[in-house]
Amino acid sequence: MKESPKTRDDFRHFLAMTTRWADNDVYGHVNNVVYYQWFDTIVNEFLIKNDTLDTQNGEAIGLVVETHCNYFSSIAFPDRIVAGLRVTQLGKSSVRYEVGIFRDDDHAVSAQGHFVHVYVDRITRKPTPIPVKARTLLESLQVDSTHGDSK
Repeated sequence: MKESPKTRDDFRHFLAMTTRWADNDVYGHVNNVVYYQWFDTIVNEFLIKNDTLDTQNGEAIGLVVETHCNYFSSIAFPDRIVAGLRVTQLGKSSVRYEVGIFRDDDHAVSAQGHFVHVYVDRITRKPTPIPVKARTLLESLQVDSTHGDSK
């Protein structure tokens, strides 16, 4: 069953981005794979900006193990978008992010989905606990996944 569209009020962190001419497909709207690039961008922008992801030397890294997206309305170049981010599940070694993609100044999402990271040891690739600094940061985005409310 398809979820109902979320609104800007449901998210805790935002990142403005622009569409590119190359994002459009032959049907005149942004191709579905681009949405996953936007998901990846907002998650990693948030972690890097807050100094909790060291892509070159960090002992623990987050690997994507699951993604999903529902589409509600089209986006096309030259629209600008805003991605919204929140955390709905925070386990010992995994985190489930939810991302909303908003077209221009729209209050409701054009698309929404989730993105799951499992933290693993950089060398062994075995699951490892989320580092304390990252966990504290992720808790700042955490909401009650059944109601969308802050914890």
